[in-house]
Amino acid sequence: MDVMPLLLLVAGSAAVAAAARRTPAPAPLLLVAVGLAVSYIPGVPSYTLDPHVVLPLLLPPLLYTSASDSSYLDLRAQLRPVALLSVGYVLFATVVVGWAAYLIVPGLSLPAALVLGAVVAPPDAVAATAVARRVGLPSRITTVLQGESLLNDATAITAYKVALGAAIGAGATWAGGIGEFALAAVGGVGVGLVLMAPLHWLRTHLTEPLLQNTLSLLIPFVAYGVAEQVHASGVLAVVVVALYLGHRAWEVDFATRLQEEAVWKMVAFVLESAVFALIGLQLPIVIKRLGEYEGTSAAWYAVAVFLVVVVARFVWVYPATFLPRLLSERVREREENPTWRGAMVTSWAGMRGVVSLAIAFAIPSSMPDGPRNLILFLTFTTVIGTLVVQGVTLPPLIRLLKFPGRDRQAETLAEANAQAQASRAAEARLDELLADERNALPPPLADRLRMVLERRRNAVWERLGQVNPITGESVDDTYRRLSREMISAEREVFVRLRDHRYIDDEMLRALLRRLDLEEAAAFREAG
Repeated sequence: MDVMPLLLLVAGSAAVAAAARRTPAPAPLLLVAVGLAVSYIPGVPSYTLDPHVVLPLLLPPLLYTSASDSSYLDLRAQLRPVALLSVGYVLFATVVVGWAAYLIVPGLSLPAALVLGAVVAPPDAVAATAVARRVGLPSRITTVLQGESLLNDATAITAYKVALGAAIGAGATWAGGIGEFALAAVGGVGVGLVLMAPLHWLRTHLTEPLLQNTLSLLIPFVAYGVAEQVHASGVLAVVVVALYLGHRAWEVDFATRLQEEAVWKMVAFVLESAVFALIGLQLPIVIKRLGEYEGTSAAWYAVAVFLVVVVARFVWVYPATFLPRLLSERVREREENPTWRGAMVTSWAGMRGVVSLAIAFAIPSSMPDGPRNLILFLTFTTVIGTLVVQGVTLPPLIRLLKFPGRDRQAETLAEANAQAQASRAAEARLDELLADERNALPPPLADRLRMVLERRRNAVWERLGQVNPITGESVDDTYRRLSREMISAEREVFVRLRDHRYIDDEMLRALLRRLDLEEAAAFREAG
């Protein structure tokens, strides 16, 4: 097995993603553009997007990291709009895009057109999360978009299977499709509910952080694999497990949380970068397979399908946003008043991604080559079109609509009040513990505990204070800088002692780890 193409893909995509952070261009767009350009360089290896790799090996960890970073409480509060988008909109887009393609493309059967509709229907979790993180969308809109992109793949995959069965003559029916969808949805949620408690128990009872993080890496694959084994939705199983574990992450040992956060950030960065680069690298493969549909007619079909995809989302989002509130007093009482600006951003933030391409590549060869290749081409152009057009214009659109920015002072005040309540509880607990003679400490050590608590309580309030007129730093910044300088001085001494063989490397690593943890604590404490 030649590993060099894989190494080139990972290293190259990581380098482009890192460079994107220094440019105004969103990383997904830049990765796709570079992938497109590189795909035509002679000698570049051919990267085939294998659905048997993407769906079971790439999709679970990407869904897991996105869902575990999401708020279960926020998603529950926005469950109605999330359901309308992740289920209602995906089915609506499947039918509308499929029917439009059937009318536009001569010779394309309605079942094959519906296969195309199902493939391009779901906005992608990776694309939505990456863009939302970059542009700083309002929290409610971000929650709805993340919730939609986490759950819509299950709807799309089920609709795809039903349409594909009809297209290849497998005798699929709408009644059977509804039953399959119900089985996939209920089964996926059920598998997630069954697995989440035992997995959380394991996470809290394993004593070695290394074993706990190994389990963390296996969890999304276990949830996905078990659900798919019983013909349920692996996507929903992963999302349910991730939301539960993320909600209960505070019960896990602190060392595990620190390592887990670093590991998953690295995994998400590498996978997201490679996924978008892979999209761009598919162009030669897609065009080579186009066959009878190549030429100006294929370009026209691509533009038409892209426009239908974009318009169909507006047609669904605006009524789905305002009609429930108009018709239901309960909705008016429970939910905040939506705005046309929020509906506009939600309508425009419908980027497609690697899941659509993976599903398209999974179309079996039993479908005639002409429709199969055309579906693949139109999927590719729709993914690229939404990433380029919507990905580029979304940030300026948000600025143009002038969404109110986050109130940083109010957030800091809320954080300070929360810290004050927690500090009072910790101080009361400390007094209770010190009253027990079994916990007796010398006064300097007891005072040190109280001083650390006092520092943590005051750190947030100090962020609201004035800056140093000489350095321009806040008290918070100065504290952090001085802490790092002190720790850096200690670190240099430890290294010098190791170099003079006064201590060995094993002791050096232990001392440096202690300093690293203190530096991380100082950084977090200072905000």
